[in-house]
Amino acid sequence: MSIDIIISLLLYHMLKKLPNISKNIKKLRKEKGLSQDRLSKMADIAHPTIIKIESGAIQSPTVETAQKIARALGVGIDDLMK
Repeated sequence: MSIDIIISLLLYHMLKKLPNISKNIKKLRKEKGLSQDRLSKMADIAHPTIIKIESGAIQSPTVETAQKIARALGVGIDDLMK
């Protein structure tokens, strides 16, 4: 098993356990003065997906999605999960 797969699995399990991710994304997005639409474009994620994550309708975004959002917000993925 490659290190990338191991890291992805670990991150997936971390994300699955952390309900604060939606609150943290919203908080960080607002701190940076970004709209949901702008964040979705910066992260290359569908706008409805951002809405669903922030509202809690999607409680466990994929690792790839979380990484894209973190990158767009200029933070580490761990900052989304605090």
